[in-house]
Amino acid sequence: MTGEAGSPETIRLDKWLWAARFFKTRQLAVEAINGGKVHVDGLRAKPGKAVRVGDRLTIHKGSLAWELVVRGISRQRRGAPEAALLYEEDEASRLRRQALVRERREQGLGDPPKGRPTKRDRREIERFRRGAET
Repeated sequence: MTGEAGSPETIRLDKWLWAARFFKTRQLAVEAINGGKVHVDGLRAKPGKAVRVGDRLTIHKGSLAWELVVRGISRQRRGAPEAALLYEEDEASRLRRQALVRERREQGLGDPPKGRPTKRDRREIERFRRGAET
């Protein structure tokens, strides 16, 4: 995962985010970086920013946020267990994210529906509206 003889190996930020499985494609990683959703050592970065072991990253994805330290470099995308070895997340960050996910699950708030309502959805909406009027 890291370079030979302790040499400080670096990799582009967008490639590291893809290899660490934070984004499904490098293009999505680039869009997030350009959108200001990823910070390296507290500063906004560009996709070509060289990331090395020890850098602190802050990643915002939707309503979730990760604060982590880079612990390894990989040029290939591997399975999730191997990708998790590439970083170490702050305990406070992990707890905040888990609490937010738990809260959303308890409230029944999932992702908003995509696209137009189906015929069934429209009937349920109409039934709900009629029930509120009476």
